[in-house]
Amino acid sequence: MTDQRLDWNWHSDWPAPAKLNLFLHVVGRRADGYHLLQTVFRFIDRADTLHFAPRPDGEIQLATPIPGVPPDSDLTVRAARLLQQAAGCLQGATIHLAKRLPMGGGLGGGSSDAATVLLALNHLWQTGLDRPALERLGLTLGADVPVFVHGRNTFAEGVGEAFTDLALPASTYLILHPDAHIPTAAIFGAAELKRDTPVIAPADWRPGVGHNDLEAVACSRFPAVAQALAWLRRHAPQAMMTGSGACVFAAFATHGEAETVLAQCPTDFRGWLADGLDEHPLAKIL
Repeated sequence: MTDQRLDWNWHSDWPAPAKLNLFLHVVGRRADGYHLLQTVFRFIDRADTLHFAPRPDGEIQLATPIPGVPPDSDLTVRAARLLQQAAGCLQGATIHLAKRLPMGGGLGGGSSDAATVLLALNHLWQTGLDRPALERLGLTLGADVPVFVHGRNTFAEGVGEAFTDLALPASTYLILHPDAHIPTAAIFGAAELKRDTPVIAPADWRPGVGHNDLEAVACSRFPAVAQALAWLRRHAPQAMMTGSGACVFAAFATHGEAETVLAQCPTDFRGWLADGLDEHPLAKIL
């Protein structure tokens, strides 16, 4: 990947890639209610795209609001305003967001959008915050935001703030998006959620090790997820759900193998292929 530290500017397309959780264990719960997790985040080459235009009035405006989401509640707007406040920045921006990642799909779209806002505007406004500072800001927006700021495929622990970076093998992923929109809070709030999976050491993890503790709850409450996962496992037994759902996925060693399975996908399932990335497209911006 080329070093683009000097190339990003106000005319750039700013990518916000999806992630997959290659496993996701709930290993405990803090007194404040936050769940303690272990997971591996893998970036893939499917992404939302953001554009920014400077504003001299210091305002943050979202030119492409998402239906049903008030602009002031949108993570992109909140991220920009948080950066302004943290850096004492008087500059503004108009944000254009082209959505490609489904909401409620477990691919981290909203968190990735917020992280790209932090990275992009930190660069465009020349606020001078380093990556760890942006990660800390991101954590106040949501548990998945810091990993997108971090920019590396990584073994993550805690509430999403402790990272052990990994080199992952090249893979093509077949991803199915069932007809379901799953609120993350509904899964983590379920009484039946398993919260005591034993901790594993990052050095002991290998591709194929682990499972997704959130999967059983999502499948029991959203039959479309269970159906998609059952179909995919007939072709790829290692298939699992990503995040809190609804998307399910399987890894293949070659694009051709994944394409063969996708061609057999029932017409009522939405599916696509994506290659794993070695790092976030903005990994070298700082």
